[in-house]
Amino acid sequence: MSEFIRSRLLDNNAALVQMLGLCPLLAVSNTAINAMGMGLATISVVVITNVLVSLIRPITRKEIRIPLFVLLIASVVTTLEMTMNAYFHELYLTLGIFIPLIVTNCLIMARAEAFASKNNWWISAKDGCFVGLGFALVMMAIGIMRELLGQGTLFSQAHLLFGEWGHHLELTVIPDYAGFLVAVLPPGAFFALALLVAAKNKRDLHLANEQKPQQQHENTRAPNT
Repeated sequence: MSEFIRSRLLDNNAALVQMLGLCPLLAVSNTAINAMGMGLATISVVVITNVLVSLIRPITRKEIRIPLFVLLIASVVTTLEMTMNAYFHELYLTLGIFIPLIVTNCLIMARAEAFASKNNWWISAKDGCFVGLGFALVMMAIGIMRELLGQGTLFSQAHLLFGEWGHHLELTVIPDYAGFLVAVLPPGAFFALALLVAAKNKRDLHLANEQKPQQQHENTRAPNT
């Protein structure tokens, strides 16, 4: 995995490290399908917005760049909202107000301002794809954890995203499961996110401890070279 991809998926993950976009991350991750739907929507908006911002950067005045970026994001989100309403109506109703609220997602504005406004459209598209993917994977992980603990199922109501074929994806992992109410309530989202952040921090600490002996060995050899 290249440094470019690893940085966006793991090392500087928008959800686990930068803590951006927590509103949709926590609010609509009660099931895996809801999380997947919002994750795909976020990826689409980030990629399209990054490309548009990159394309207009030569003619954008610095004084108006932020209002212009907001206008672009709002236009893309509105188009996405209308598309979901037309082709994924039930999922659109389930996600509700959180689709138009993508406009206020700090993740999208941050990538537009910090990266897309300074780079060409192709590298900006790649940045948006992997930043959005990192965000979506965290959302999916939270959705799977909450659905499994809260309902004992996986990919319930998959037909909302995949049509009739989605019924074949629905799994009952724990039969006759009474459910764990906290998992499907808002506190469950915070607990799931906390576990993922803790797991990432433990991974980072483990990697740092592994690198220390190697660095010390290189430092002791340096005077002899």
